[in-house]
Amino acid sequence: MSDIEELLAELRKFNQERDWDQFHNGKDLAIGLSVEASELLESFLWKNPEDVNPDKVREELADVLNYAFQMADKYNLNIKQIMLDKIRRNAEKYPVSKAKGSAKKYNEL
Repeated sequence: MSDIEELLAELRKFNQERDWDQFHNGKDLAIGLSVEASELLESFLWKNPEDVNPDKVREELADVLNYAFQMADKYNLNIKQIMLDKIRRNAEKYPVSKAKGSAKKYNEL
């Protein structure tokens, strides 16, 4: 069992034990993901990046990842594959020769 499969199995077990699957439709998972991402952002609000509390980032990032993994599981998406596919697409949009050292969006390079 891969690390990702182990995490998904733990998430499924956690939710099933609490009968929470009934609440985990795509819409509500997407909303939950957005809420948790906002809480992660809140960790940085009014602070210099180096002053953020790493424990708070750890907690909120775990929540973001939990929702993202549950959404992938809900739609039977292979997490490793969709991430590798996205990295490849980004590599095409942001070739090293144009994007290295630049924060510009691909259509501005």
